[in-house]
Amino acid sequence: MGVFSEAIEVVCSPAGQPLRLVWSGHTYKVAADPVRWYERRNWWEEESRAERGRGPGLVDSEIWRVQARRTPRSPLRTLDISHDIRSGRWRLIRIHDALRESA
Repeated sequence: MGVFSEAIEVVCSPAGQPLRLVWSGHTYKVAADPVRWYERRNWWEEESRAERGRGPGLVDSEIWRVQARRTPRSPLRTLDISHDIRSGRWRLIRIHDALRESA
């Protein structure tokens, strides 16, 4: 598994579910229902204090695991992408099949 952080573009459904992403100049279409969860981030390293009632987006990061491909014949890639709720920015944070492809 490759772990890093790289900015990507994501197109979402009206409900906020990723549909397509653009990474390294290539467009990938999400081919299966993505899975979403939240992870704690070290907010105290970036913020001087947490204001009362400002927990969502400050304490947790929204993570999506997607299976996507460039064309209908391309192999599926399993990717974890992070969404910063406050800024709206997306980042690619893990590629689960990176080692398999390089072998």
